[in-house]
Amino acid sequence: MTQQRQYELVYILVPEATEQQVAGIHEQVQDVVGRFSGQLDRTETWGRRRLAYEIGPHKEGIYVLEVITGSGDLMKEIDRRLRVSDHVIRHLAIRVDADNRVLERSRTHRRTESERRRVARGLPPERQPGEGPARSEDGEDERFEGREG
Repeated sequence: MTQQRQYELVYILVPEATEQQVAGIHEQVQDVVGRFSGQLDRTETWGRRRLAYEIGPHKEGIYVLEVITGSGDLMKEIDRRLRVSDHVIRHLAIRVDADNRVLERSRTHRRTESERRRVARGLPPERQPGEGPARSEDGEDERFEGREG
């Protein structure tokens, strides 16, 4: 059995594409994912945006992000389908499961180090309510959120 991996697929459609055409491309991706026993985790339509550089006659495009869990064969088929579609200007699929594992490993390491240091100072391993400045999950100090620099 092939290994299930997580991918982020971003594709850019021609700016003249209608809602039905955008939905049609999404349905094609959904059908391929279903046929290859994958899973469509998330879909975000970012809407019409200016391109970083002109692609042919296009200066703008409709961006769509799809987060997909599946095999390499699944992504090859989606790549093939998007390549021959007239409405797709560009597409890019990136494997993100390895990056997510590294990120989770570093978060776990930071958390255990923090707990170890707190215990060494005679404190409970977890931060208690009302104890110093609050920090968010990514370690950022929440006192400075929303302020203009």
